[in-house]
Amino acid sequence: MNHRRSLVAVVLVLLLATAVVVTGCAPKTAEKKLYVGIVLPTKDEPRWIQDETRFNDALKDTPYKAEILFSQGDPAKEKANVESLISKGIKVLILCPHDASAAAAAADAAAAAGVKVVSYDRLILGTKNVDYYVTFDSIEVGQKQGQYLVDRAQGKGNPLYLYAGALSDNNSFLFFEGAWRVLQPKIADGTFVIANSDKAKALQNKLNLTRDEMSQIIGQITTNWDFNSAKNLAEANLAVAPASMKGNVFILAPNDGTARAIADTFAADPAIKSYVITGQDAEKASVQYIIDGKQSMTVWKDVRELVKDAINVALLYIDGKTPEYTKTYNNGVKEVPAKPTPVVVVDKDNVKDTLIKSGYYNESDFTWPK
Repeated sequence: MNHRRSLVAVVLVLLLATAVVVTGCAPKTAEKKLYVGIVLPTKDEPRWIQDETRFNDALKDTPYKAEILFSQGDPAKEKANVESLISKGIKVLILCPHDASAAAAAADAAAAAGVKVVSYDRLILGTKNVDYYVTFDSIEVGQKQGQYLVDRAQGKGNPLYLYAGALSDNNSFLFFEGAWRVLQPKIADGTFVIANSDKAKALQNKLNLTRDEMSQIIGQITTNWDFNSAKNLAEANLAVAPASMKGNVFILAPNDGTARAIADTFAADPAIKSYVITGQDAEKASVQYIIDGKQSMTVWKDVRELVKDAINVALLYIDGKTPEYTKTYNNGVKEVPAKPTPVVVVDKDNVKDTLIKSGYYNESDFTWPK
């Protein structure tokens, strides 16, 4: 009997030791707490799906857990997403606002909870509670788009169609400002003739536009970053354009999604002989358009680098450190520190050397001419 009791006691001790070992291992996963909350504007655009994928890839190598939520173009849902993440105990919020001004309320709520706020890709406006801005240089993006058009224009009187993003997005102003700085001298000297904005025409001799002046122009040429809105606006522009504003045309399109919609519309007009059109984001569909000669260029913003920069900033804040910056962006209340990520022009001539050789895309992702 004593022998049995001893045996049972040994078994119990072994089971208890095993339980201690097992529970001792458990904290390794439990320790990976939700420290970073990420809110992106919508799942309906390829660009933001790219970002989600890149964030998931980058976060695998961090000691912290993160949660990614989408606002689907709704400022109210955006704020609710932020509040949900705050309630889960995040230390850093990475927020790409749908509406730059409306997002101030979400940033204020995060700051009130002691959360560091990182504005991602788009600047949150009208609040002091933005700690850092992770971005590509949006003015440089516009400058590269404008320069691409200038470099391909010959003679005088070239029809120029202007399109922009959403009025609610601060980046729309920065992209347009950069493009205008390059295009305006060539509009003023007659190289280009503005075809679809009387507001822009009235200001064609002014290089540096005020925010209000840009707002007036963008109000006429906004696509709202929407494929169908871009298509409808392009159709409306072409419907009233005289013969002198057709033929060989130049088109400032703000991003790849709108560029494809606008390009298809112009290609369908028999009075359009050729077009040069800009874009940005290096979306797969637009890369194929570039290969096929349907879109002229895109400004490649390597999302891998932007995501890496955002995660690095978040990790520094979690460790109680301050990230370095090289410039600031004024959000209407404060100068927000930033260190812009470089951008690259991609067209038919260098698409393989940039997007394929870098591993951003696989050559098999596309159909190539034989």
